[in-house]
Amino acid sequence: MNQFTLSVVSFTLLAGMACAQEPVSLFDGKTLQGWKAITCEAEVVDGAILLKAGNGILLADKQYGDFIFECDWKALHKEMWDSGVYFRCGLPTKDFPWPKEYQVNMRRGQEGSIDGADKTKAASLYKPGEWNHYKLTVKGKTAELEFNGEKAWSRDGIEPAKGNLCLQAEVPGGGQFLFKKITIVDLDAKK
Repeated sequence: MNQFTLSVVSFTLLAGMACAQEPVSLFDGKTLQGWKAITCEAEVVDGAILLKAGNGILLADKQYGDFIFECDWKALHKEMWDSGVYFRCGLPTKDFPWPKEYQVNMRRGQEGSIDGADKTKAASLYKPGEWNHYKLTVKGKTAELEFNGEKAWSRDGIEPAKGNLCLQAEVPGGGQFLFKKITIVDLDAKK
């Protein structure tokens, strides 16, 4: 490699690093600013969002297309739990309290699963009674989940190209949930 080629490669690598985005917090640990509760109750407890009551969603105030979303979550009920993260979804209808798709599940026995992908591996990564971590990457028509640091699945066919992001509250049948360290990298912002 000559000096010119080496300089171009070095500049390209540095420029790529400079363009890499840092995650933005979607939760300040103190308030629900940036979120809207729809047919559910949520509050902040000890630096975490508590989905306290109701069947509904906690809706982020912005829609997203391509992104990297991360959160820590914990189910509080000892026998049955059910919640989830919806992405690129529409709003619930008056007849049903949750969006139709796409949901990364937090239901007992289905933790980390999504329709259209292998559910077995995802559920095996769940840590009962502990904080669990999701890293959801959505690019183009593909979504991929890392669950507690391991790849759980990859799924194609994700449409539309942009939609809502929300946390599911299913407290009467699935118990209360805690969420913290909620961040996003909006990959569309650098386009």
